[in-house]
Amino acid sequence: MSVYTTVSRESLEHWLQGYALGQLIDLQGIAAGITNTNYFVTTTHGRYVLTLFETLQLKELPYYLTLMSHLAKHGVACPAPVADHSDRFASLLAGKPACLVSCLSGADVDAPSAEQCRAVGETLAQMHKAGATFPLLMKNPRGPSWWSRTAQQLYPRLPEDQAALLREEIQYQDAHRFDHLPSGVIHADLFRDNVLLDGNHISGFIDFYYACNDILLYDVAIAVNDWARLDDGEMDDNRARIFLEGYQSERPLEMAERSCWPVMLRAAALRFWVSRLQDLYQPASGELTYTKDPMVFQRLLQAHRQRQDFWLG
Repeated sequence: MSVYTTVSRESLEHWLQGYALGQLIDLQGIAAGITNTNYFVTTTHGRYVLTLFETLQLKELPYYLTLMSHLAKHGVACPAPVADHSDRFASLLAGKPACLVSCLSGADVDAPSAEQCRAVGETLAQMHKAGATFPLLMKNPRGPSWWSRTAQQLYPRLPEDQAALLREEIQYQDAHRFDHLPSGVIHADLFRDNVLLDGNHISGFIDFYYACNDILLYDVAIAVNDWARLDDGEMDDNRARIFLEGYQSERPLEMAERSCWPVMLRAAALRFWVSRLQDLYQPASGELTYTKDPMVFQRLLQAHRQRQDFWLG
């Protein structure tokens, strides 16, 4: 959501002629996130979020945008893609695939309360249930094969102790498989900055562009790792329990899922440690960019490796 591709007012006005959204009033870049280019777009018909995709191709977008439309139709709080006059959700703008989605109210939170964690857990379970009828499939592009491949490029650039930890954890995860666990559509990036809240009410989940089909418990672990994480890298046990209570109020975890929970927390931490290391050592260039600290997930992974109890009750 950094600005890598600059969109001029003139080019956007021309592109908007393909939509029934009135006249352009304002265009404002969003300097947060690390993957795509985003702008707030205000027209005489309302406010929207414009996304230009820096790595995804036009042919890859139907999964993500159709998924968002599907979830919105099923009552899950998320942005709804806007179709143009040709009934397309995406087309080229400034040489990049681009789309418009509804701009939701609310704001993200830096220090979530227990009740907010419960609401996010409950809504995540509702999203998983609604995704059960989504017909398209997308294999997770950042699964174990990805982190193993990416790690090979990182080892020579890492301090010896970090490289050793990364090798050891990848070997540990390679020894575990989760094919027997429930799977389906996952968000895969449900961090605090990807949830808009109005008090304790969920205004919407946003940024579905890592969504894919994978193990549902993995999605829960990704979310808990952020929503229940403290600044020192340890976990807030109360927030973790409350999040899981909210989730299980809609979709109780199976015994097989419960037994895999400690390993899955480590897998989720590993995935984002690797991606942040990649962003640090192999950065993309952009007009406004934002790189997140990989040490956050190194510390979290180390904390998970030392624990025995994991708040499942």
